[in-house]
Amino acid sequence: MNKNLSPVAGNQSFFIRFFANFFSYVFHPVFIASYVMAFLLFVHPYVYNGFEQWKKSQQLLSVILDTAFFPIFCVFLLWKLKLFTQSMQLKTAKERIIPYLLVMIFYFWMWHVFNNREVPPITVHFFLGSFLAICGAWFSNIYFKISMHSVAVGGLMMFALLFSFHDNYASGLYIGIAFLITGIVCTSRFIVSDHTPFEIYSGLFIGMLAQFIAWQF
Repeated sequence: MNKNLSPVAGNQSFFIRFFANFFSYVFHPVFIASYVMAFLLFVHPYVYNGFEQWKKSQQLLSVILDTAFFPIFCVFLLWKLKLFTQSMQLKTAKERIIPYLLVMIFYFWMWHVFNNREVPPITVHFFLGSFLAICGAWFSNIYFKISMHSVAVGGLMMFALLFSFHDNYASGLYIGIAFLITGIVCTSRFIVSDHTPFEIYSGLFIGMLAQFIAWQF
């Protein structure tokens, strides 16, 4: 085993590795934005209070298409056409360069759309933070293969913390769930990925920093 990898990534049972892979897919970075948007639209009691149901569904569908479907489809095309990528998993830093650029465009567009709509500012903050996180991950990827999973959940965790300070309906449950997801995902990546601890912890830092910066605007 590579001496730079976490000892958690040693010989784990099939049961543990199965669930580590399961959580890695369920909380894949491309789904995090959709989960957050679904929470703001349909779970939180007042963020989108007053919006009609069809409009909420329309908002969620646009987020799913722009931050999940289109990125996955683009990576699929790159893989099938053998352009810069050898697998859908993007196992090397070199393979991630073009996908990062494409995702940056999609997230910038999503932020731009919400920034020019009459939507709660919390949504604009989140997507600006997500865009900045991807920019940070792309830049870091020049030097090392940063963990995309930890960047995403780092942003999720910081978003939950910052939101709680501005939320009149703040609940420790929301923060607890965000921290739990972050812990599960990062532990899963230690178990079933080839990331070093530095790549995972730096991803957390960049994701958190990006959301913090976005909240300053």
